[in-house]
Amino acid sequence: MLTSLPNILTLSRIAAIPLLLALIYVDTPLFRWLALAGYTLACVTDYFDGYLARHMKQISPLGRFLDPIADKLLVASLIVMLVATQQIAGLEMIPAIVILGREILVSGLREYLAESKVSVPVTKLAKWKTVIQMVALGFLIVGDTRLVPIPVHTIGEVGLWIAGALTAVTGYDYMSRGLKHMVGQEGGGQ
Repeated sequence: MLTSLPNILTLSRIAAIPLLLALIYVDTPLFRWLALAGYTLACVTDYFDGYLARHMKQISPLGRFLDPIADKLLVASLIVMLVATQQIAGLEMIPAIVILGREILVSGLREYLAESKVSVPVTKLAKWKTVIQMVALGFLIVGDTRLVPIPVHTIGEVGLWIAGALTAVTGYDYMSRGLKHMVGQEGGGQ
């Protein structure tokens, strides 16, 4: 049901993306902090939409469809905007591309395997990757401002590299598990 609280939280995450991108684009310290606040709220809804769906017994096919799309749209949009505003630049684009490539690859894999009624569950390592990725992007949204005396941007860059490495590992894991199903179907169906 579209109007269930978990689905509304998921849809709010999608709806927040244009506002977050606009705040980042303006690129003032105040707007960066406002973008971080909005992004943090979006990350919190990512946790609570699933928690509430399970707790309220409102897990739905629509929610299972929308939640990963909302996550991927949020991450991909932020990465593209952070590259456009040069918060992600130079070699840091490597983990950003790895993250974007893995998101597309895993989405395609899940779609393909869903047709075969094969589920690819999220691993604990993938959950850690998501947390580190979310934190790193938050640091990169704020960037180095005079309001904080720590190297915020550097912390974000290091986090992005760690998230990129975990992304490569989890992407490889998903692909190897998915390929086993694909190869098994080819061998058994011919």
